[in-house]
Amino acid sequence: MLNDRVDTVLTTQEACDYLRISRPTYLKCLYVGKIKGAKVGKGWKVLKSELDRFLKGGNGNLLEDSLNPSAK
Repeated sequence: MLNDRVDTVLTTQEACDYLRISRPTYLKCLYVGKIKGAKVGKGWKVLKSELDRFLKGGNGNLLEDSLNPSAK
């Protein structure tokens, strides 16, 4: 029950595996602000709920649009 309230923190590799995208694509999404994360040391940390928001298009764009804005 407590685990339902606690959000999981993922590393870059874990996030890439969860999203099933390459590391460069994931980092591009972080740098342009499509995914909100925190730089910790040499790596990035992101909440699993943030990745779910990204997958659901929480920024107003579909996932495909957010990865390739010129495809419109």
